[in-house]
Amino acid sequence: MHSLADMRMRKQAVLTETALFDKRRKTLSIDRDTVLLLIDVQEGFKDPKWGRRNNPCAEAKIAQVLNTWRVSGRPIIHVQHVSQEHTSVFAAESPGVALQEFARPANGELILQKRVNSAFIGTELDRSLKERRATALVVVGFTTDHCVSSTVRMASNFGYRTIVVADGTATFERRSVDNKPIDPEIIHQIHLLSLQGEFAEVLDADMVLSLSAKEKDGVALKAGSC
Repeated sequence: MHSLADMRMRKQAVLTETALFDKRRKTLSIDRDTVLLLIDVQEGFKDPKWGRRNNPCAEAKIAQVLNTWRVSGRPIIHVQHVSQEHTSVFAAESPGVALQEFARPANGELILQKRVNSAFIGTELDRSLKERRATALVVVGFTTDHCVSSTVRMASNFGYRTIVVADGTATFERRSVDNKPIDPEIIHQIHLLSLQGEFAEVLDADMVLSLSAKEKDGVALKAGSC
């Protein structure tokens, strides 16, 4: 059983960490050259085979961020997973490989195809970013613990400043090694926590839009509710 002193110390540690994070957020900015990277926003993730999913608002948040990038003329890159496994929902000829309608490229936006988890492997992503002289990414898409996490970790290792939109991604229930179900929200949060500070800044859509969208009458635009 924890003593009152231990509980007070833990509470103070949490408050201190929260204050430090809020202070870091005040220094964040998103300039006009920041690339929005949409990862695997594809029809295949609607397949019931995946099981329970967290964050049903992910697509709505992605759409709001995407619209802001388009309106402001910021660069956008779409990533599409094309599996080499013929039975995959992301196989080249399957309906699931298609990007969801709201997230399809428009007005010459770049689309890259990948075959593994990271969007940097076997693609022209790094070269395309360097050609644009991009130094920062905002990342949305699927799934938190697989392709989003793999891409964000490599982006950081390549030297890109990276922001993950926490409510612009999601994942599915998985089974532990002893076949126990793991709640998708727990998986989602743990992977975001492992990225935060080490590989990326993790912010919600409202914060991203407040940093990127123009203010009107002193009030920042917000993503709103799902």
